Amino acid sequence: MIRLDGVSVRKGDTLILDTISVDLAERRIGIIGPNGSGKSTFARLLNGLEWPTRGSVRVDGAPTDRVSALGKVGFVFQNPDNQIVMPMVDEDLAFGLRKSGLSRSEIGERVEAHLERFGLTHLNERRTHELSGGEKQLIALIGVLVMEPAIIVLDEPTTLLDLRNRRILVALLDQLDQTLIIVSHDLELMASMDRLIWIDEGRIRGDGDAGDIVRAYREAIAAEPC
Repeated sequence: MIRLDGVSVRKGDTLILDTISVDLAERRIGIIGPNGSGKSTFARLLNGLEWPTRGSVRVDGAPTDRVSALGKVGFVFQNPDNQIVMPMVDEDLAFGLRKSGLSRSEIGERVEAHLERFGLTHLNERRTHELSGGEKQLIALIGVLVMEPAIIVLDEPTTLLDLRNRRILVALLDQLDQTLIIVSHDLELMASMDRLIWIDEGRIRGDGDAGDIVRAYREAIAAEPC
């Protein structure tokens, strides 16, 4: 479980998040909200990419400045180009495992097993810059999966995808055993979550059943002046 206790984030004179207290324990949790609401900052707090100005963030009781906490939470960026660092797919997927204590053969076996599980072995020897946007997003996700975290946070995973690749990615996510925390404007995807949190102006405006929160969010947006 991830626990945020009285968390605020301030950058300069701007208050990004204001006194957020919430426990995240469900298997599939969605985060929605308008642009600039603080939802991406919220997501980046969960594995130490952002730090609270006030309050605490803990993973299974450990603060996010501990290796024991960070090893449990993987993060998939909205733009896979921010995550893919090596010229070849197999090299990129092995990159995060280099300091894991695994041998080179064990690393190769783990990478191959994850690619095979999701039917992506044909990408193993491809150059990363030659991949399509959808393929890059899948490789970015596999790059997190090979680290075998218990929780995966995804920031807008479908935004850059066409309908075909969105369907492939969503099907892959459905197969995962890990807890997923997904930030997205994709309300169809969000409606399938076990729990949905609506962040607005740095505070939690709604939290509960995904269908109910999506309806309330749509109504609030429709009522806003154009």
